[in-house]
Amino acid sequence: MSSTSSVAPAGSVSVKRPNMLTVGVIVWLASELMFFAGLFAMYFTHRSVAGPEAWTEQTAVLNFPFALAICVILVSSSFTCQMGVFAAERFQAWRTGPIWNLRRWGLVEWYVLTFILGAVFVAGQATEYAELIQHGLTVGASTYGSVFYILTGFHALHVIGGLIAFLYVLASTFASKRFGHLEAGRAVVTSYYWHFVDVVWIGLFILIYVIDHLFVHGW
Repeated sequence: MSSTSSVAPAGSVSVKRPNMLTVGVIVWLASELMFFAGLFAMYFTHRSVAGPEAWTEQTAVLNFPFALAICVILVSSSFTCQMGVFAAERFQAWRTGPIWNLRRWGLVEWYVLTFILGAVFVAGQATEYAELIQHGLTVGASTYGSVFYILTGFHALHVIGGLIAFLYVLASTFASKRFGHLEAGRAVVTSYYWHFVDVVWIGLFILIYVIDHLFVHGW
């Protein structure tokens, strides 16, 4: 009586299923991309309706050096986030050396630093809002004010969502008895979202602060 062998025949090709968490996050980010594409379209539509003169007058109150500083901070957080991913991929949750030796840092140290940089960006954006409001740029003051706060405000909410995701990854890492594939996978998909948020901000910064402000008003 023959028995069925569980061993694959020689020369056969094994099929590895894609990670469903990764696939789900990528699909969700694709929908988020369409959402921000709609916001960009709204910006250009209102800009064409309002006319270049009105747009130029409203953008004069923007603080380009300050916006550039917080932009650099957010972009830097992408690099620290990716260093955390590298640590997660080698299943290193914690640093294995002194804290000043960055080469020995693990996921926790890199993600804590990323969280701090992201929080500084959000605080900087709140400070910028307060300054702009003092100069009369509010949501109801003009069409430009409306689209400016809608674009940057929705992005800020996404950054805050990313910060919450970092806290979840860090908390699950602390709670886990052994850092394995599940914990590493959470860290990796969180990095996908964070890189997406950073790329969107680069586009917003180029559009709002470089094209519509710097090229018209200079420094």
